[in-house]
Amino acid sequence: MKITQDILTEKAIELLKKLISTPSFSGEEDKTGDAIEEFLKSFGVDTKRQYNNIYAFNKYFDESKPTLLLNSHHDTVKPNSAYTKDPFDAHIEDGKLYGLGSNDAGGCLVSLLATFVHFYDKEGLSHNIIMAATGEEEDAGEKSIRALLPILPQIDVAIVGEPTLMDLAIAEKGLVVFDAVVEGTPSHAAHPNDDNCIYNAIETLQWFKDYSFEKVSEALGEVKLTVTQINAGKQHNVVPAQVDLVVDVRVNDCYSNQEIADILQKEAPCKMTPRSLRLNSSCINPDHDLVKSGLALGRKTYGSPTLSDQAALTCQSVKLGPGDSTRSHSANEFIFVREIEEGIDIYIKTLTGFLQ
Repeated sequence: MKITQDILTEKAIELLKKLISTPSFSGEEDKTGDAIEEFLKSFGVDTKRQYNNIYAFNKYFDESKPTLLLNSHHDTVKPNSAYTKDPFDAHIEDGKLYGLGSNDAGGCLVSLLATFVHFYDKEGLSHNIIMAATGEEEDAGEKSIRALLPILPQIDVAIVGEPTLMDLAIAEKGLVVFDAVVEGTPSHAAHPNDDNCIYNAIETLQWFKDYSFEKVSEALGEVKLTVTQINAGKQHNVVPAQVDLVVDVRVNDCYSNQEIADILQKEAPCKMTPRSLRLNSSCINPDHDLVKSGLALGRKTYGSPTLSDQAALTCQSVKLGPGDSTRSHSANEFIFVREIEEGIDIYIKTLTGFLQ
């Protein structure tokens, strides 16, 4: 039987329903991994598995060719308390497929899987294709795509499936979270103290509010620095020794995370300690042939402020997928069925233009 695009779309939607009905919180994706393996094998695809990362190579993989990675994740966050629908009841109402992970990133994942199957046994492609359905994206875990990348062949370019309304996110901000400490002299509240750390924090907070990084990205704009948490003191009559701050920095593609850390540790009027430097910004050249292929279909480009598994990649990459990121992690999450249908069609047409 010929595998048509209509058949692939129908089977992809069936798979998404199965994924939604199968709990797959980060680190607990074994059952959805099984379902993804079963889906690929039903089309004759030879699959491989590392932890709950399911991956496959196109049939005519040629080591002399560059390689394209198709990646999305099958783990989910836990449903929030505002849900009024059963988060694991995959059902369609008014053209919307409801369920936890439907939008983030189940619709993207099944659309990429269908696209991979479409190209799986095609000969004469300009690039190899690796499909990777990975786990632990939501908490950037150790068994996520970060564990898989070292055992894969060199990746030259990647599509990361996240909900973008099928426009091309050609850049994505990185993230550095800092623990900051404003120091002072502890004392009894009844005595004079000209070195109260809480008062010292006023000037420090103003410094953070006013600070701006010099380099502005064409795609991502300015680096965004935000103080998000503050904590100090345990008793009403004791001036504490320090104020603890948490500073969230969203990094554009003009800086590495290490550069951001170096700048703030040198210039900030308090002690700054980064929690991690691994979530770097990412981008693809706007003139890359993959981007041009999407633009030829009338898609738009933009810079994304939200993180994804792009942060783990060192190659050029684009974030692209059906669904809307504003629905991610929301109550009663859904994706339109037509978005999946459109997503598969645009993925296939974009790759047809790029690979041929």
